[in-house]
Amino acid sequence: MAVKHSRFDRFLLTLNAIFLILAVLVVVVPLVYIVVASFMDPTVLLNQGLSFRVSDWSLEGYQKILSNPAMLRGFANSVLYSTAFAFVTVSISICAGYALSENRLAGRHIFMTLFVFTMFFGGGLIPTYLLVRELGMLNTVWAVIIPGAVNVWNIILSRTFFKGVPNELKEAANVDGASDMKIFFQIVLPLSKPIVFVLALYAFVGQWNAFFDAMIYLEDSKLHPLQLVLRSILIQNQAAPGMIHDQLAMNELKRLSEMIKYSAIVISSLPLLVMYPFFQKYFEKGVMVGSLK
Repeated sequence: MAVKHSRFDRFLLTLNAIFLILAVLVVVVPLVYIVVASFMDPTVLLNQGLSFRVSDWSLEGYQKILSNPAMLRGFANSVLYSTAFAFVTVSISICAGYALSENRLAGRHIFMTLFVFTMFFGGGLIPTYLLVRELGMLNTVWAVIIPGAVNVWNIILSRTFFKGVPNELKEAANVDGASDMKIFFQIVLPLSKPIVFVLALYAFVGQWNAFFDAMIYLEDSKLHPLQLVLRSILIQNQAAPGMIHDQLAMNELKRLSEMIKYSAIVISSLPLLVMYPFFQKYFEKGVMVGSLK
């Protein structure tokens, strides 16, 4: 039976549809522009705008990027940093969140107060740099992973999630002789797939787009992530070393920089675009979806 809407309801539905269409266009139009521009000759793009004629398209930008060792090394470094950071920060978040969700933990309110305090007050860039230096992590992978591994907001989300796990499940396991570690890894953790995957996605995306910590702590260009290589193209408007020869004219440098810029954006965004469809279902599931299987 069809639902009858009043005139005001139809007006709101129409207004909502228009708003959603505009929101989609705001996201899709720039994405389409960048993808099409990455395949175009920059001269045609600057003079005529977007063109869907095959004769105006070129794969030179992708060829320059994929043949450049610095870009490929930066891509591999970003995959390593993002994966390792996601693993470390999710492990810390779920372990701390589970412990803080247990009423048996002595001093849990004190620990939570200390965690929340760090959300509003920090040591600043210089003390953090000095600490990283004294720990011997400068110019190492750990300088990118360790300083931001403890995310208080993720710990709060994990604690809230674990508080929703029925105590009856843990009590039944405890009666059967299961230890706290066994309860966590064999009962609670399998029910925690939604929060684990969501936190992992947040951590991976955040680290993938980050470049400031690497710029501060990593001096060796071989350790630079993709975003630092991409930054030299987008902000400084110059091609990365090795992409062009010194004898090329300045206009050729600008042309190649424009071409590489759009191609690099597409390549750097591909992992995130591929990941989102697989993680999207975990945003839609309920907190206790795992216990229903």
